[in-house]
Amino acid sequence: MSGAYALTVTDVLTAYDTDEDTGLSEKKVAAALKKYGYNELPPEDSKPLWKLVLEQFDDLLVKILLLAATISFVLAWFEDSEDATTAFVEPLVIMLILIVNAIVGVWQERNAESAIEALKEYESDAAKVIRQGSVGTQSIKARELVPGDIVEVADFNDSTYIHPYLSRLHNNAQFTVGDRVPADIRITKILSTTLRVDQSILTGESVSVLKHSDPVSSTRAVNQDKKNMLFSGTNVASGRCRGVVVGTGLATEIGKIRDQIMQTDQEKTPLGQKIDEFGTQLSKVITLICIAVWLINIGHFNDPVHGGSWLRGAVYYFKIAVALAVAAIPEGLPAVITTCLALGTRRMARKNAIVRSLPSVETLGCTSVICSDKTGTLTTNQMTVVRMFTFADGTQVGAQSGDGRPLSFDEYEITGSKYAPEGSILRKGVKIDCATNPCLVELAHICALCNDSGLEYNETKGHFEKVGEATETALICLVEKMNVSSVRKAGLSNRDLAMACNHDLQRMHHKKFTLEFSRDRKSMSTYVIPKQGTGESGKLLVKGAPESILDRCTHVRTPNGRVLLTPETKDEILRKLATYATGREALRCLAMASRDNPPSPSQFNLTDPLFFKDYESGLTLVGVVGMLDPPRCEVADSIRDCSMAGIRVIVITGDNKATAEAICRRIGLFGEKEDTRGKAFTGREFDMLSPQEKKEAVRHAKLFARVEPAHKSEIVQYLQDDGEISAMTGDGVNDAPALKKAEIGIAMGSGTAVAKSASDMVLADDNFSTIVAAVEEGRAIYNNMKQFIRYLISSNIGEVVSIFLTAALGMPEALIPVQLLWVNLVTDGLPATALGFNPPDLDIMEKPPRNSKEPLISSWLFLRYMAIGCYVGFATVGSAAWWFMLYPGGPQVTYYQLTHHLQCSVEPSSFIGVPCSVFSSPKPMTMALSVLVLIEMFNALNSLSENQSLIAMPPWRNVWLVIAISISMILHFAILYVDVFARIFQISALDVAEWSAVIKLSLPVLLLDETQKAFARSLSEHRSLFSQIPALSLMWLGYAGLIYRFPL
Repeated sequence: MSGAYALTVTDVLTAYDTDEDTGLSEKKVAAALKKYGYNELPPEDSKPLWKLVLEQFDDLLVKILLLAATISFVLAWFEDSEDATTAFVEPLVIMLILIVNAIVGVWQERNAESAIEALKEYESDAAKVIRQGSVGTQSIKARELVPGDIVEVADFNDSTYIHPYLSRLHNNAQFTVGDRVPADIRITKILSTTLRVDQSILTGESVSVLKHSDPVSSTRAVNQDKKNMLFSGTNVASGRCRGVVVGTGLATEIGKIRDQIMQTDQEKTPLGQKIDEFGTQLSKVITLICIAVWLINIGHFNDPVHGGSWLRGAVYYFKIAVALAVAAIPEGLPAVITTCLALGTRRMARKNAIVRSLPSVETLGCTSVICSDKTGTLTTNQMTVVRMFTFADGTQVGAQSGDGRPLSFDEYEITGSKYAPEGSILRKGVKIDCATNPCLVELAHICALCNDSGLEYNETKGHFEKVGEATETALICLVEKMNVSSVRKAGLSNRDLAMACNHDLQRMHHKKFTLEFSRDRKSMSTYVIPKQGTGESGKLLVKGAPESILDRCTHVRTPNGRVLLTPETKDEILRKLATYATGREALRCLAMASRDNPPSPSQFNLTDPLFFKDYESGLTLVGVVGMLDPPRCEVADSIRDCSMAGIRVIVITGDNKATAEAICRRIGLFGEKEDTRGKAFTGREFDMLSPQEKKEAVRHAKLFARVEPAHKSEIVQYLQDDGEISAMTGDGVNDAPALKKAEIGIAMGSGTAVAKSASDMVLADDNFSTIVAAVEEGRAIYNNMKQFIRYLISSNIGEVVSIFLTAALGMPEALIPVQLLWVNLVTDGLPATALGFNPPDLDIMEKPPRNSKEPLISSWLFLRYMAIGCYVGFATVGSAAWWFMLYPGGPQVTYYQLTHHLQCSVEPSSFIGVPCSVFSSPKPMTMALSVLVLIEMFNALNSLSENQSLIAMPPWRNVWLVIAISISMILHFAILYVDVFARIFQISALDVAEWSAVIKLSLPVLLLDETQKAFARSLSEHRSLFSQIPALSLMWLGYAGLIYRFPL
């Protein structure tokens, strides 16, 4: 029943045909169980392992590689015996790469399913139910509950514990472990004075919620406003109640979240989308080039070298086309991207951002909107008293007290923003001694004694923590800061320091009993009697809502005694309270009062709460404290950094709108006087808008308050429809669907297992500023990624051009597949990975986020890649041609002989003095491979910066790149000069003259890219190209002089 909260108890019981005192009959239970099913979240239908594995191969680039490997394997099977070993290397290596990628993909898929499984953590195991045929309550498995069942929940389970610190105060101080609510329940009767429930995992509310059994008038109430409902998975903080089950299994609020998680499809990351697009384009280009190479050589299919067999010739050139495909595909790119992202995660971890999904590291770089929770992320989640006032004789107020003396306010500011006994009390900016002011002394007594919470020091975590209610712990901390009994704290351990002043005050009094908080009077009180024989009688210490307390006060406490509370003074106090509760402050206020000479304890009726209000009458108002969950001190700077970086910040919270607006003003999201109309909405206000109005609201809003889980996912959807890249924070079960839906889901380290499982990143310190630091790291990673992609792609273009040229010209193979595989995976892989260590630009957070639709390779970059790639290809083929035609130690054949080498055996007259075996020499392939490797090392240096010259960005700025280039060259020397490797790669050692030619052919790639960078700088920085021509001319003339002096 979805609207049970709006119905009366009688109507709900009638709807389920049940009785509050006797419950359902066994027959009705059986019928309901058949109709609604068991009260549990069904497991997700997970994909079988074989299906997950197959899905990893459903990618265009992977399919091309798989096809190339399969064809290569088939061709290797029919290879001559002497070449069989090397022929199998290529397909086996490619298959190994694909298998590793599939394993990683399957692991990530399995990991994603944990978000749904983690929801089971919040399912209750047992329930106390009333059913016909049994006396009282009976304990059953929670899964057997059905709608209509009458259940009881309480703040005590089978185990209770007494907190070690607070047990010292008085024998009655018990803190109990509350029942976990087993289903969605409509409260029918509260069996204690009050009922408080911690439903933070579902609604995000920072304090426990006071419940009642009355109908809620609004039929569009959000979960936070359904005060007569208990939600499955939440915990009873205090009190006991009875209710009727109105939702089980998937029909509960937590079940609806499970459905949302299952229905939420994670968007592919911007980088993933761009690589997919790149793969599509690359596959088309590869297909066209391969077909072209095969078609160009149709005339050679019947060449005598193929034995006159057209089929053998077709297969031979088909192998060349396959080799071309292998050359064109950057096999090492997935591994290098993964390595770069992994390195980024390590740097982020040092900044307290734990990355769970590698692709999200890069996605952070283009984040345009951060949707942040308020409590614990923007704020400390540690309620703190920041202001308070008492009364004194004076002339400030102007209202006359009953005995003719004017009253004034004594206002104080309190420093310290954490749960810790650290801070000072200031008056007009000056630290004061609270022990000298009787009003402050009495206020401290009320805070310490009218309190059931505490503070403890966690030795493991190394910080102080609250025990009990947040607001009461704030009062405990206030007492420690006030130190009205001048406790000597020097030498105390942190454990004793936690409540030293509170313990001192508590030791002075006997705490007889506590009148618990109730909704009607909005206050609680404690009856205390001094232990020492001071002649004082008992006293009733009261705290509660200021308006409610003020109505029951007859006097005001001043340092000189009690003064009558006049209507004029009351109005002044109400005006003062209004300034505390509104505007920038929006403080949560509590009034402190006392009743002198109350009746003796024996005259109190403690069993009927209806009398409590009468006992708490004739009070003397002592003072008012104002508290809030303070913003983290570094958040305001981070908000400014986001503004400079072009990133919008939207606060989405379950708290009320006024409190959220106040926090937004304090952190600079709203100006001090800024009108928030059209920029701040509650969940209910947002629901009332039309779809177009919602779209506009999301475009301009900075705050959404009192929201439900569905609102967060809806906001993310509107942002995505608008082309924004959103980062969503959350810590509760309610946040999981939105965390999964957003491009970046960010869970809090202190959050629930569900939130963490659905997220891409976890903040170890729950700090908003950590998100901003992670965004900066993401931008740096993307810039570095662009550089190594540029490096790898331009190298691959060179390999493609090389193979295409040799095939088109009819030259002997300059590079074979196993050599290309070695270069792509090993020789290029190391420098590409090292480019991930490039230092970030200094102005990286002063630029707007990049457009997620921006292509990975722009037209200008493609032209640059092509220019470099074409030179790499021509230089590689040119080095082989140089060895054949010009090198004194080579065969010095003619161009015709080189391009018609396949006819050597059938046209001996055209090859007089040239043995046909020379065209199978490993030397030209060694020259081509060496030029390719050295050019790519120089190209790695070019990739230090997209536009900065090597003079401005020298190689030692990235030491790892220098090391990687050195290792790559050592590996290249190893395959040249170690016989076993030389045989595998079909190459041989080079002499000094040959190495000289390799270096001379490789150097121009540096000059060519420096020229392109100069053009790029003139475009992006609006610098004159003419001013750079002298330096460029000098470089090219210097190279020309080198070639003139030392010719090839």
